[in-house]
Amino acid sequence: MKLPNLLEAKKRSNEKVLIKTNAYIIENNLKELGLGKKYYVKTYGCQMNEHDTENIKAILEDMSFSEALEMENADLILLNTCAIRENAHNKVFGMIGRIKNLKEKNPNLLIGLCGCMAQEEIVVKEILDKYRFLDIVFGTHNIYNLPNIIAQTLKSKKTEIEVLSYEGDIVENMPVKRDSKYKAWVNIMYGCDKFCTYCIVPYTRGKQRSRRPEYIIDEVKNLVNNGYKEVTLLGQNVNAYGKDLDINYKMENLLEDVAKTGIDRVRFVTSHPWDFTDNMIETIKNYPNIMPYIHLPLQSGSSKILKLMGRRYTKESYLELYNKIKENLPYSSITTDIIVGFPGETEEDFLETLEVVKACKFDSAFTFIFSPRIGTPAAKMEDNVSLEEKSNRLQRLNDLVNKFSKEANETYLEKIVPVLIEGYSEKDNNKLMGYTDTMKLINVVGNKTSIGKIVNVKVKEIKTWSMDGEIVNDRVSI
Repeated sequence: MKLPNLLEAKKRSNEKVLIKTNAYIIENNLKELGLGKKYYVKTYGCQMNEHDTENIKAILEDMSFSEALEMENADLILLNTCAIRENAHNKVFGMIGRIKNLKEKNPNLLIGLCGCMAQEEIVVKEILDKYRFLDIVFGTHNIYNLPNIIAQTLKSKKTEIEVLSYEGDIVENMPVKRDSKYKAWVNIMYGCDKFCTYCIVPYTRGKQRSRRPEYIIDEVKNLVNNGYKEVTLLGQNVNAYGKDLDINYKMENLLEDVAKTGIDRVRFVTSHPWDFTDNMIETIKNYPNIMPYIHLPLQSGSSKILKLMGRRYTKESYLELYNKIKENLPYSSITTDIIVGFPGETEEDFLETLEVVKACKFDSAFTFIFSPRIGTPAAKMEDNVSLEEKSNRLQRLNDLVNKFSKEANETYLEKIVPVLIEGYSEKDNNKLMGYTDTMKLINVVGNKTSIGKIVNVKVKEIKTWSMDGEIVNDRVSI
């Protein structure tokens, strides 16, 4: 049993990151362990978690498990969790309670928890105290060892906890079962060394470690050869890519090389304003297949609060960067993240945030009430903003964000834009759906033969969060 250790997870050293190309080896006796059995994975959180789930599914299918469409039909249920906010934490434990009923009906059902929550000491302690019916707990560093963890669980008939609390290495050659045939996640780095005072990610994901460029480029080339149209380069802070490598190779170099593979669309998330360079902007400008969509978290418009958050930029420097991006990429859409009610935030601080939103007119924003995470410095700060005030500020912020989101969409009315058609619309099965180059969701009237293709769409109707359109043959206009 290996339990998470917060103090160990905080450590940072100069030890060399190991690149493990043979860590994932499935023994012959485990290749049919899941024969005749079904698995179900429920994912919470960010794109990194979604991509981890793609690895987990592939590993389970290497063990001869097949995927169940519904949890009730599964022999193995895994919850791949997020630790970034309390709301996600509560949802997971609520789901565990629901799954307990399934376990009571089927004692042979295996239940596991993995992902970022598994890396938290307090979570594993709660599991040991209150949820001993869970069979498996493993973290973010050892997904590759899942076959052995499952085998040991079946052998011991006890809860198996295997969570590694260390800086982390890089595991290459992991299998992947991609959710889409047309767009793919590609990890370019893992972990984070920014240590924003509110964020648990540096403890759950380890130190910043970049994949070697040759592995990334080879992965993208294989995707191109298999007909993929779009890749999204993933990392907790992609702009810092390469800073830990022993070669002079940074994010702008990687963006250029990925663009040169000929993939139709290149995206990247998530950016930290501190590491967004002029060279990156120039590279995006020079390659039309690097999409003009940038997610640029603000978090607060108050320089005082930004300092308390440990963000290492000011309101003024953020606005300078924003304006520089817009000057060089006028067609680009920029989205953001904003936290309200951070400890010490006054009404004046909040009004500064609204000022920045008014100045930037973001295409959309993910907005949140501050959620203290145990183990982070912010959790120890005096939280002197009432929940009522936090909720009021969130509503005022959302009203403004929604206003600008719709205004941004309205600029597309009657224009023709390129859209990657991904499938049928969830809200209307008679329509197709996809995203523009600027990451606008659009539902379209069209033939299913368009699925998996980038087509020209004329925008006919505008909504706050989406648009409606029809496929046309005209030349794209922007």
